[in-house]
Amino acid sequence: MKDQKLTVNPLLNSIRKEYEIHVLLEEQCHKDPVIQFERWLKDAIDTGDDHANAMVLSTVQANGMPDSRVVLLRNISYGGFTFYTNYKSKKANDINGNSKASLLFFWKELERQIRIQGEIKFLPTKESDDYFRERPFESRVGAWASQQSSEIKNRKELDDVFENKLKEFAGQDVPRPEHWGGYVFLPSRYEFWQGRPSRLHDRIQYQMDGTKKIWNRTRLMP
Repeated sequence: MKDQKLTVNPLLNSIRKEYEIHVLLEEQCHKDPVIQFERWLKDAIDTGDDHANAMVLSTVQANGMPDSRVVLLRNISYGGFTFYTNYKSKKANDINGNSKASLLFFWKELERQIRIQGEIKFLPTKESDDYFRERPFESRVGAWASQQSSEIKNRKELDDVFENKLKEFAGQDVPRPEHWGGYVFLPSRYEFWQGRPSRLHDRIQYQMDGTKKIWNRTRLMP
């Protein structure tokens, strides 16, 4: 295939940035990666980042092809990270076939990212019910209107379904649909990345020792 001459390519080559805001040394790291994660997430929230809880969730399709999308972290509980989605969605189908997945958090203003590997399990039904009741009315109705990842003809088709559902549930307590609920991502590996000058970044890894049930911490070359 002939290469296209895209005008953005010279701009890409010109982008250069030194990372020099923070450092990440072993003595600064908590022995528990969950506590270390909480510290960094709190730092990101304190910067005023409205998307501090946004995370890239990567799953694997049945044919071995990885797939990624941004979802929102809603709680840290049950030993992991919880998020909510449609159980009939594409990502849910991936999870049903292969529960192993990864998360990526990136906080630009802090020059930090966290990569996490682990396995995904269902949240208890009550947890999904409780969270669904906290959602705004329109968001609860939207969970009924959207058959996530299914094909539609145009935007109007979705808007029409949503308007009909708004009328159907008007003045009612919208129940949680059975096809919508929560998952918990259970980590087995963390990597905390702090940008540093000259691309000599700090990388601290936590790996779960399955036998001893402890986290082993090591430094990785950039």
